[in-house]
Amino acid sequence: MFTRILIGLILVAVGALMVIKTNKFQDFFGEMAWTYKYLGSGGTRLMYKFIGLLMCFVGFMVMTNLWTAFLNATLGSWLIR
Repeated sequence: MFTRILIGLILVAVGALMVIKTNKFQDFFGEMAWTYKYLGSGGTRLMYKFIGLLMCFVGFMVMTNLWTAFLNATLGSWLIR
């Protein structure tokens, strides 16, 4: 249980840092050219913010032990037949 909470907190912290310090992540990892085509101007920064929010969401799901219930509720019909 402690490791699950620790992993969730790490995911939330990295996701929040990615949303807050988007320019630093863009400088470190570089730009994604295809995001400008599909997301418009500022596409790379928007994509990094989206990835950060997704990491926060997954971190909270892992921390509260709702990850398997969420997957069963959303993708369960595709995975389990």
